[in-house]
Amino acid sequence: MRSLTALFLTCLLALPALADNPEVELKTDLGLIRVELFRDKAPATVENFLAYLDSGFYNGVIFHRVIPNFMVQTGGHTFDFQLKETREPVINESGNGLKNLRGTLAMARKSDPDSATSQFFINLKHNAHLDAQADKPGYTVFGRVIQGMDVVEKIVNEPRGLYRAFPNAPNVPIRILNARRADTTAVAGNTQGD
Repeated sequence: MRSLTALFLTCLLALPALADNPEVELKTDLGLIRVELFRDKAPATVENFLAYLDSGFYNGVIFHRVIPNFMVQTGGHTFDFQLKETREPVINESGNGLKNLRGTLAMARKSDPDSATSQFFINLKHNAHLDAQADKPGYTVFGRVIQGMDVVEKIVNEPRGLYRAFPNAPNVPIRILNARRADTTAVAGNTQGD
């Protein structure tokens, strides 16, 4: 009985840790991408991302910058390439120990480290040059793809180059049709990316 009680308490203590890292689903024109967010490592960035998500901001945005063997970027442009109005920038949290590894999500920004707003990208390989260094901030990693890297690869394989102002955008815009918090019971135990 004592071991059963200890097991129950251990499971109960683990629940808040699971709840601290929310999961989201990005339903795209090419399939579903499921993401785990690292609230414990990038709290301000995750709260910023969730505020955009919960407001419906990401519904209808396109993947406007797709660079094979580097990354795919989204989170700011509509189907007709109009830039959406954003909230105030979020502080840079790139010194959180997370690396820009394949399948991780990181915030896009300008040269100012604290200029990230809504746009983010999915790394297609380990982009070490985007990681924080001792002498300079990097690009804040705040999540990882846990399901749907095959969908990300489909986006990469789409033909590009039709739009002069957006030469890295797919010729047929690929949208996030719906972005929402995920039901974490749907794929309980799945921690591997595709």
